Amino acid sequence: MVGDKKMAKAAGIVSLGTLLSRILGFVRDMIIAKMFGAGMLADAFFVAFRIPNMLRGLLGEGALSASFIPIFTEYLTKKNRVESWRMAGAALTTLALILTLVSLLGVLLAPILVRLIAPGFTAVPEKLRITILLTRLMFPYIFFVGLSALLMGILNSLGHFASPAFSPVMFNLSLIGAALFLAPHLREPILALAVGVLLGGLGQLMVQVPAAIKRGLPFRPYFDFANPALRRMGQLMAPGTVGLAITQVNVFISTLLASFLAEGSVSYIYYSFRLVHLPLGAFGVAIATVALPAMSSAVAQRSLERLKETFSFALRLAFFVTVPAMVGLLVFRVPIVHILFERGRFTRAMTLGTSEALLFFSLGLCFYVATRILVPVYHSFQDTRTPVKVGAVAVTGDILLSLLLMPYMKVNGLALATSLSSLMNVVLLVAILRKRLGPLGGDRIMRSFLQVCVASFAMGLLGWLSLRIYDPLAISWVLGKVLVLGVEFSLGVLVFLGVAFLLRLEELGFLWKLIVEKWGSKRQARELTLDG
Repeated sequence: MVGDKKMAKAAGIVSLGTLLSRILGFVRDMIIAKMFGAGMLADAFFVAFRIPNMLRGLLGEGALSASFIPIFTEYLTKKNRVESWRMAGAALTTLALILTLVSLLGVLLAPILVRLIAPGFTAVPEKLRITILLTRLMFPYIFFVGLSALLMGILNSLGHFASPAFSPVMFNLSLIGAALFLAPHLREPILALAVGVLLGGLGQLMVQVPAAIKRGLPFRPYFDFANPALRRMGQLMAPGTVGLAITQVNVFISTLLASFLAEGSVSYIYYSFRLVHLPLGAFGVAIATVALPAMSSAVAQRSLERLKETFSFALRLAFFVTVPAMVGLLVFRVPIVHILFERGRFTRAMTLGTSEALLFFSLGLCFYVATRILVPVYHSFQDTRTPVKVGAVAVTGDILLSLLLMPYMKVNGLALATSLSSLMNVVLLVAILRKRLGPLGGDRIMRSFLQVCVASFAMGLLGWLSLRIYDPLAISWVLGKVLVLGVEFSLGVLVFLGVAFLLRLEELGFLWKLIVEKWGSKRQARELTLDG
């Protein structure tokens, strides 16, 4: 279908930008791990960064765009461009004022916030002091990332995905530069990371400005607080934030409880979930990002069947890429963590601790991604309350499971609780949506999911056997480890694709056809150029 092709191509652009950002994010984390390990300073930075990073996830990858895009799409469909730009300008002005106030409050209330996020840190005064200082320095990042998220919503609604997708690259480049070039010159090197966060937020915003100007967005203040679209945005966003926040809130809870555990526990959670976030961000969030405008358009045109088809396609495509990614993380978790982080102050014990947490976080990868696609379906109907109610149940489950598992499994129990509560969230969201809209193509989705699981199992089995035959950890030089792991993982991917082909998996055929068509059109364009 033409719509599916456009969505897949747009998802490819977003995936590429997000993948590049995630790769640079791992380079950033490798540098941080080498310089600060998983001790007191690393724990302090990760806790201080938890609030702005959580808000980045919610705003940049969810709630702000999810509340803005359906309304802006409706304006573009039913009203003229002048009214649409006036509405967008009023939203930017209002948001800038709100974010300025939030940033100031965050700086002033940092001591209270840190004690709420990591109550266990009060037992170590120096750890508490540096965490509060880092929080104060980084909190204004929220201003930049909030405006960046709104620009992303505007550009995505207009069908432009490239600059918003690549904007996080600026953030990671800034942090890498600060760690390498500023940290060595400071008496407290960890403060350089806070400076990098602020400059990175500014870069995320500025890289999208040229594309917005090119499309006609007037960058001037619009003090139109009575605009009905703003009221609707506010009504959608407040509950929408909670609805999309389930994964972020669960990790937040894990961080809070981990502050009571042994030193390094907070860092284990951060490093392991960062690895889970690679496929989550590169594929799940990318597919959800391009699916929301398509679903909002279907609702605006009262096409329920097109909405269902878009949802089904998005979910099947997401499972096709995330299930094998989950299996890859489960099987290769130890060599991945070892190669990425084990150097400098990051020891073998830290590698094993992070790998164990990664095992249990990885089990929920499919559910994290499914949530990212399910919640925007509700948002396309401008219903943000239902995901909030479901999210509240899931968060309650996460807290209870964490308290139950933590005494026996420590950090691993917190990670497992996050995965189980995400499963609970998905089951409830699907049940309610099916009751409202009727059949969602569940048979087709489940058939595709089971076929992907079979192909992924074959991939995982080969990976497990290859590690038993030749373990990358046994090699002394880093490049050799990378090459061996790359070969083993590549063989696993080939097995996955081979089994998927034998099972005639629909998504594989679709993606292959898309690649062939794209390659054929490029070749035809080259031939025409040469003939000319």
